[in-house]
Amino acid sequence: MSDCCSAPGLMAFDLALKQLLDNVPAPENSQHVAIENALGKVLAGDVISPVFVPPHNNSAMDGYAFNSQLSVQAINTNSGLEIVGRSFAGEPFTGQTQAGQSIRIMTGAKMPRCCDTVVMQENTEVKDGQLHFTKAPVANSNVRKQGEDIQLNDKVLTKGHKLTAIDIGVLASLGIAKIEVFAPLTVAVLSTGDELRSPGEPLNDGDIYESNRFAIIALLEKLNVNILDLGIIRDDKTAITNAFIQADIEADVVISSGGVSVGEADYTKEVLAELGEINFWKIAMKPGKPFAFGKLANSIFFGLPGNPVSALVTFYQLATPGIEKMQGLTFKAKPKFLAKSTSKLKKSPGRMDFQRAILYFSESGEAQVTSTGSQGSGILSSLGAANSFIVLDSEQGSVEAGEMVFVEPYSALFQ
Repeated sequence: MSDCCSAPGLMAFDLALKQLLDNVPAPENSQHVAIENALGKVLAGDVISPVFVPPHNNSAMDGYAFNSQLSVQAINTNSGLEIVGRSFAGEPFTGQTQAGQSIRIMTGAKMPRCCDTVVMQENTEVKDGQLHFTKAPVANSNVRKQGEDIQLNDKVLTKGHKLTAIDIGVLASLGIAKIEVFAPLTVAVLSTGDELRSPGEPLNDGDIYESNRFAIIALLEKLNVNILDLGIIRDDKTAITNAFIQADIEADVVISSGGVSVGEADYTKEVLAELGEINFWKIAMKPGKPFAFGKLANSIFFGLPGNPVSALVTFYQLATPGIEKMQGLTFKAKPKFLAKSTSKLKKSPGRMDFQRAILYFSESGEAQVTSTGSQGSGILSSLGAANSFIVLDSEQGSVEAGEMVFVEPYSALFQ
């Protein structure tokens, strides 16, 4: 991993993300879990279908099944088809129909042998055990074919896919009870600072309530990882050393907030330098210029800035892709599209800017975006009021109202 401390100027955001992803490991360990416990987990291998879905031809309607070729005369003359049996879901008709015969059938029921068509019951009349049509049936209609959804030996899901609720239903439809997924990560979270107090505690002069750790843990819960909360660590070298040693032993990823800016928390930097290989980057992004990344003996380390907005934006834009790669997910760039800014946006060239904003659509359907106001890195409420980022390139300057800008909607992680 190259040493970025001595690199002149600021590191471009895209380069920082690439170097980060190049240096975090892909997962190695997997486990089998019941599908009811697999939501949000990442597949450790491809899923190949062991069956056809549906497993047999079945009716898409409540009605009557018959063979359209053997029943042409009855259809043309509407002379009637004899009803000789029934096929219900789970209780199929086991006989074989002949010319001039039909079978009462329910939705989802297996199609009887020799039958290729179902007429919906609303288009029929039954008199004296004979089926008559009130509307001419269409041959081969209202039948779901075997394998219409999934064929035997189809690749249904791919290694590295994060399982959704719909995927769980698909696995169940294949008869798969257990699935191989990558083992979950354990992520240790801590904050450093003598001035930090937990919510509920009284504040002394100069103290502040610690919020970063709570928000980061809430986001990590959405990422489906095991969380080790190490709390607030005081500015003491022994305490910080012990916390990082414990985190490195017990976790795959260690995340701290605060102590990564120039001149801040010298103990944190000193301890990290002793325990691992850490790069303190200055990234050309706003908010979130100071960011630390590297490796401890057994884990990957992400050092987030202390300001709340900076901490959460760097977690979202940088740490999250790294964690997802370690979970087995393939990196996908966040989608962006153009929208009209209804606000004037202040920006100086030099850093990529992630400005908090509200994306909406006008009555005419035009995508428009409005700034949430002040973009200070300590104004956490503005991050919560937004639903997207306006992404302004590093070389871009201020934007006038009415100009088009690139917008990156919040992913489910931030919603």
